[in-house]
Amino acid sequence: MEAIKEGLKCNGKHESPDYVRTSLAAAMTMGIYPGRFFRDVKLYCINLLLTYDEGCTARCAYCGLSRARETGKPWSEHSFIRVDWPTVALNEVISRIRSGFCSHVERICVSMITNGRARRDLITVVDRLHQELNLISALITPTIIDKEWLYRLKEAGADMVGVAIDAATRKLFERLRGRGVGGPHRWEEYWKTVGEAVEIFGRYRVGIHLIVGLGETEEEMVKAIQRANDMGAQTHLFSFYPEEKSSMQNHPQPPIGKYRRMQLARYLINHDVSSIDKMEFNKDSRLIDYGANEKKLDEIIDGGMPFMTSGCPGKTMENACNRPFANCTPYQAYIGELGDYPFQPNENDIKIIRKQLYDYSDTPKTWTPFLVSETGVW
Repeated sequence: MEAIKEGLKCNGKHESPDYVRTSLAAAMTMGIYPGRFFRDVKLYCINLLLTYDEGCTARCAYCGLSRARETGKPWSEHSFIRVDWPTVALNEVISRIRSGFCSHVERICVSMITNGRARRDLITVVDRLHQELNLISALITPTIIDKEWLYRLKEAGADMVGVAIDAATRKLFERLRGRGVGGPHRWEEYWKTVGEAVEIFGRYRVGIHLIVGLGETEEEMVKAIQRANDMGAQTHLFSFYPEEKSSMQNHPQPPIGKYRRMQLARYLINHDVSSIDKMEFNKDSRLIDYGANEKKLDEIIDGGMPFMTSGCPGKTMENACNRPFANCTPYQAYIGELGDYPFQPNENDIKIIRKQLYDYSDTPKTWTPFLVSETGVW
């Protein structure tokens, strides 16, 4: 218990690189925080976030870490992806990994924020963690880095890079992340960094994040996925989830049918089974034909992989970064609206998924704010 108290630091100058924030799921996995996961899920990637008292300078409309979000709390206590991220000493994280307590973990992911100090500190944190685990991903902020910095990141030990583009179109990006909210991010800079990262780290050693449900059509989302794949980057999908007191707190979650179709389209494109030029969309830009052999498509759906969390691979897993219940509540998971399955869907899950794939209604996902929990503990 004393180690837990020492590891959790939420007040004062507990900043990177000596301290990091860690997702609630990662804190549980390392034994720093108590709890258990719905359906006995395991987390296979420790997610860390750089932290500073002054926080992030970006103003993204949907983000829990946005400078525009007014919660009345210090930035270090803001939720992110709707859960708490306690601040932990980096030495404590290293000690927990070294102890073998979470020996099943196959990857670590360290995320930057838009803060000038993050350029130096991410390199430092990655270098220290690489001495404990070989597979290190870095979620980077193109606004504050350049190509030369990417070389330094690779030398420090990162083997994969993520770029959170988030919005599927230039118009949405500018409105929600750029000039529309007085933010520093620019669409062209983000895609330029994707190309540079592929050049330095290699094809499919780079991933982009896209959030379904920010206002894009299904065709626009598939175009963004295809663009990334053509560049040599894979896509990791997220389902929009409103952060309390953010600019988009009243924006609805996307319909489950839309999210399922985007998951399947992403998988088919990233695994070279199909491409957007083979797919068909209706007059409302909704995906109605995946452009794949029907038998092959059935096999892929029955296998369940398209509907599992999409993230960086581990030593033995295609998706080590499985982020349990990061974009749904336990209630949603219970009723079959689990956005990303952090485990292999079973036969009953597949039956539900198949029905959802053909649901073209505009009904948002069902959600109950008072049940919000990454851990699945009700």
